Amino acid sequence: MLKKVEILMLQMVESLNDKSVTKIFKKVPKGKRLRAKLILKIAGTNEDAYKLAAIVELIHAASLLHDDVIDDALTRRGEESINATFGNKTSIMLGDILYSKGFTELTTLQNSIAYKISNAVALLSVGELLDVELSNSFNSDKKRYLDMIYKKTASLIEASSASAAILAGKDIEIYELYGKNLGLAFQVIDDVLDITQDSQKLGKPSLHDFKEGKTTLPYMYLYERLDEKSKQKLLSLFKKDLSKDDKIWIKSKMQESGSLVDSIEYAKRLGAEALSAIKNEDDGSLSNIIKEMIERDF
Repeated sequence: MLKKVEILMLQMVESLNDKSVTKIFKKVPKGKRLRAKLILKIAGTNEDAYKLAAIVELIHAASLLHDDVIDDALTRRGEESINATFGNKTSIMLGDILYSKGFTELTTLQNSIAYKISNAVALLSVGELLDVELSNSFNSDKKRYLDMIYKKTASLIEASSASAAILAGKDIEIYELYGKNLGLAFQVIDDVLDITQDSQKLGKPSLHDFKEGKTTLPYMYLYERLDEKSKQKLLSLFKKDLSKDDKIWIKSKMQESGSLVDSIEYAKRLGAEALSAIKNEDDGSLSNIIKEMIERDF
């Protein structure tokens, strides 16, 4: 199924008739295609579902190209990022091209689907801006964090799920809730993995989020549970190059405080709520997506 999505994505880019754009696009690191899988599981393997899946993945790729420039990320999924290979200007422009092509292709689908996806992209961009703003200082406000990850990550997954339901003539509201919770849980687990996995698995240095000024849920839980002296130490490490000892200290405090376990449990609760929403509609495949996403290697 996903092979056809990849072919469609490439065909959409090739239709622009620019060999340079096609060449660079082929070097964009590929992910798990979560959004495409979700769309095809809900809407089935018809032509409109494949097209929607390809469009959403083009848009998602565009957002990551911009994200890597914002974060000065030199790797993406263990490979050199486009900005590392071709420079920031090329990465930004390729992102703009993929966004624009995705929106162009959206106009060939139902208006309600085009609206949901394009509105989610607007929210995604607002989420990117919120992420930048929150990185200016240590954020201990969970509501602001959850609002940011909803807009930056969950909104497009939510819209993908709802749009697939529209194609299939299914209950939009329950699939929207499923997609929203899946997206939130996905991001929380990613934030945990930034702390627990080694650099080789991550494709970037471990605890990179904290250095970049991202105060994720595990750090919020940790901050609440530290004594005053330890709180000040944690704040002193914010946005700093962490030594080996600094990383050991943070990870040990995460374990002692239960911050990682509670973050994972929070993601599991979101997943359970998502599954409850579709309990009368799921053939097991959507349950597996939740399970695969949450039960990753910690």
